[in-house]
Order: sequence, then structure tokens, then C-alpha cells
Amino acid sequence: MNSKNTLIWLVVAAVLFLGISVLEHFFRPEPVKPTAILTDLQASAVTSVQVIPADALEIRADRTNGTWLLTKPIVYPAQPAAIEALLAALQKLTPAIRISAGELREQPSAVAGYGFDTPQVSLVLEAGDQRWQLKVGNKTAPGDQVFLRIVGTDGAYVTDAGWLKYLPGSANDWRATALVDFGDRAPDWIVLTNGTKVIELHRNTTNHLWQMTRPLVARADSSRITEALQRLQTAQVSQFVTDNPKADLTAFDLQPAELDLWIGRGTNFITALHTGKGATNDSSLVYARREGWSTVTTTPRDPLSPWLGTVNDFRDPYLLELSAPVAEIEVRGTNHFTLQRQGTNDWRVVGEKFPVDPERVQQFIKLLAGLRVAEFVKDVVTTPDLPAYGLATPSWQITLFSAVDDTNAVIAQLLFGAAQTNEVFVRRADEDSVYAVSLEDFNQLPEAGWELRERQVWDFSEADVAKITIHQNGKTRQIIHNGLNQWSLAPGSQGIIIPAAIEETAHQFGQLAAAAWLARNPAEPQKFGLKPGNLSITFELKNGEKHTVDFGLSGTQTALAALTLDGSEQWVFVFPPALYQFVLSYLSIPENVP
Repeated sequence: MNSKNTLIWLVVAAVLFLGISVLEHFFRPEPVKPTAILTDLQASAVTSVQVIPADALEIRADRTNGTWLLTKPIVYPAQPAAIEALLAALQKLTPAIRISAGELREQPSAVAGYGFDTPQVSLVLEAGDQRWQLKVGNKTAPGDQVFLRIVGTDGAYVTDAGWLKYLPGSANDWRATALVDFGDRAPDWIVLTNGTKVIELHRNTTNHLWQMTRPLVARADSSRITEALQRLQTAQVSQFVTDNPKADLTAFDLQPAELDLWIGRGTNFITALHTGKGATNDSSLVYARREGWSTVTTTPRDPLSPWLGTVNDFRDPYLLELSAPVAEIEVRGTNHFTLQRQGTNDWRVVGEKFPVDPERVQQFIKLLAGLRVAEFVKDVVTTPDLPAYGLATPSWQITLFSAVDDTNAVIAQLLFGAAQTNEVFVRRADEDSVYAVSLEDFNQLPEAGWELRERQVWDFSEADVAKITIHQNGKTRQIIHNGLNQWSLAPGSQGIIIPAAIEETAHQFGQLAAAAWLARNPAEPQKFGLKPGNLSITFELKNGEKHTVDFGLSGTQTALAALTLDGSEQWVFVFPPALYQFVLSYLSIPENVP
């Protein structure tokens, strides 16, 4: 073949390829998007849906103010998601095949085969002045498509049959299954009857805490009520039992009901619910009826159980709630003291120089906020009643303030009275009730300001230690520090030492922190086992400072001990257990050693 002709043909082919590529890229027609069958339908604008099955009752739902309501064959709240799923499917519905009006006229026998003469279901949609009527015919032979006709429109369609799954088989498919529905309205009042007592609860608009107003005025258990409302909103209908408005409610334990629950917001009523004692064939279910509707349903008992409590079950189980950060705590009792916050989280005991442990103060506040009512002793007391509870002159008084040195900034005031076997009487200054708290909880509260002292007593490094002197049972041993991990017995001292262990013990002693303070300048130190001859350890630093710990009552795990702080004050404390094991092993003198 002539190479010149070959070259020409290659050039021609290249030009043709380039031309085809340009045509494909710039002049390719846009794919035709299928047109929706109901071109003007906007699901959000639809206000009425009718589903008319060939062999069942008509199902109708109407939307008013954004809320769907079943109106046929029964009147009942509707399930919006199910209705809107159908509308969304219809809005997107496109034809697989269009059958023209001419084709329908030319094939009259085929029309009957399409099923339009006796449609399996008809639908009517309304949106303002617009109205659509759909006739759903037979399915095609494979069953994955269906014939559809729009009344008033020429021709018919074949569509995918998948949208049929959104059609309700019965009215129950479109009923709301939630037992109650608050919508976006948060309740602020509740009235309930669960026996002979009527309990009325209101939520404070300022602090959002719940208050009981009937049968007595008292603080309510806000956590319980909030949780009970949340659980109530999860309750679902298990079965729609009857819609008969003349049904005998006594047969369902609904007249009288075991629980009547009325819920509202402001002057508006939101919902009400009545429940019976239990379904006959399943004890985990109860009969229920919503106020204003004749329908009787069954529903699980568990989400309703919080509402079946006694009056006291709805009362606040705690003595106080902290409505503001605490800035000052005044304690009046055997040992008066006042705590004041300084800065973000530093505290001082008024009139004292020792440092305060901020974590211990926070623990004190948490203990107060966590004081649970062990018994509601008497709901209303008068002045003549107070001596019986030791509250005429309280033995102990705690006042919390939200600001320092501001007597008008009281958060709460607790007055403690007499103690009985396992409880202590107490009342709030702003209430008429007398409560009791457990003696165990009461005993956890600090009695004196010194109990809140910073627990770390000193801070030095093992490198700062020059020598350690041990006194025990009339014997003395001195250990000299010669350098890192280098320790030796002083002349005249006997025994065996382990330098590395002594080094670690000295390190931990340099960060000594009391496990708890027990006494300050005790009048009878022997009560704590403090007496001559007991183990006493002194760390002498290179700068001449001396730090001594005297041990008292001891056990296998820890011991009581004392040291001198703030010049000449003796402080008794619980020695840290871990360090005490090092003391027993490396800084004590056994009895059989000279």
C-alpha cells in the first residue's frame, strides 16, 4: 500500500473522530426527564385525603392548622408521617407508560382489563380550590406496575406499583399510635388522680422547678416529673379495642379510672388521659382512653407507672436545691464558723489563718445539696409544735448565701433539731414542714471549720532531708542522708536499713497529706492513743527545719497521728494508709532491736 495514501486516511480518521467528539460534547441533546403525573400537586398544600377501597370503608384525613385528623370512618388523631409519605410518593409519581385517550377509545375491551370500571381503590386529594381524583386499576401481569387514571384528564398511565405500599389497609394504619402528644407545647401544669388524692403540680416560670399546690403546698420532685413526662410521651397504643361511644367503661376499669391525668400550659388544656387497672389477658397492659375521644385502647403499663405514686412520691426528696452558686456558708452550732469564697474557687474560714481545702468545701456543698429526706414528718408545724422536734432552739443551723457579707442573698437555711434512733429532725426556715434526714448523712457534715483545712501539710523534697530521727518504746534511731539513694545509720544507731526504700519513704513524707482531720488542740490527746513512747518520726531538713509526726492508735492498715502546725497547735489526723505501710516496714524500731 502507498504510504502517502495511508497517511491521508489516518488524518481523515482523526478529523472525523475529533468532529464526533465535539458533536457529542457540545450538541448532545439533554436527556428527557420524566414528567410528574400530578404536575400541580404540592404535598405540603394538601388539606384533605380520601382513600376509598373497593371493598372497605372510606378513610379520610383532614389537615387543620398543620395537624392531621382522621374524620372517616372514625374521628381520631391521625399519624402525620404515614399520610405525608403517601403524598410525597404521589407528588413524585411518574409514568412508565402513557396511554393516550385515542388508544383508550380504540381498545374499549382493554379498558375493562385496566380495571378502571371497578378500581381497586380511588383517591381524592384536595388543596384549596384544587382537587384530584385518582382511580387505581389492576396491576400488570408481572405485578410490579399498576394502571392509573386521573379523572378529568385524557388518557391513563402505567406506573411503578411501589407507591401502593403507602395506601392504608384500614383506618388503624393512619391512626396516631402515641398515647399523648404535646407537640411543641411544654406542659407547665398537671392535675392527676390516682386514688382518693388529687395532686396538682405547677412549674415555676422563673426557675422552671415544679411545685405541688394540692393537697399541700410543697416543693415537688422536678426530676421525677420531667422523667415521667418524657416516658409518657414514649407510650404507644398496643391495640385499638373499641370506638363505640356507648361502650361500658366499667368493663375496662375506666369508670372510675385508676389514673386520671390532665396536662396543660398556661390557660390552655393540652391533653388528658384515663387508664384502667389492667387488660384481662395481659397484666403488662392497661386500658386507656384519651379525653374527648371515645376510643378505648391498650397500652403498656410501665410508662405510666411513675404517675401512680403517693403524694410524697411527688415531693422533692432533697432538702434544698441550689438556685445560685454558693459564695458563703454560715454554720452555727457547737462550733461556729463561716466559709467565704475568694476568687473563683478559693475559700477561707473567717478569723482563721490556715489554708482551706477547696475540694473539701465543694464536697460540703454537695453533701448539703444531696441531703435526702428520710421521712416527711409533719407537713405544717406551728411554733408550739417545734419543741417536740428540738427545733424551738435548733442545735445546728446552716445558711447558704449567693454573695459574701450580704444577708439578703440567702439561698437556703437549714435548721437541725433533735436526733432519734437513726434520724435527725430538720426544717427549712422558709417552710412550715418538718423533715428527717438519716443520721448517717447528717454525720458526714463537718462540725467545725478546722475540718476543712487543706490536707497537704508540707512540701519538701527527699533531697532536702539531712537526717531522719525515729523514737519508739524508749529507743532512738537516726538515719543520715548522704546523697541520692544513699542513707546510713548514725553512730550509735543499730538495725538494718534499705537505702532505696528510705529514699521513697522520704519522698512520700515530703508530700504528706492527711486522710482526714480529727481534732485541733485536743483536750485529751490520749483518746487518740497519743502518749509518750509511741512511734515518733522527725525529718530534719538541710535548712534546719524539723517536721515531726507522732503516732497514736494504730491498726494493720493505717493509724491516727498528730503534728504541730501554725506554730504551736496540735492537729490530729488519719495517716494515709499507703504511706503507713512504708512507715511500718522502714521507719519503725521493732521491739526486739536494741
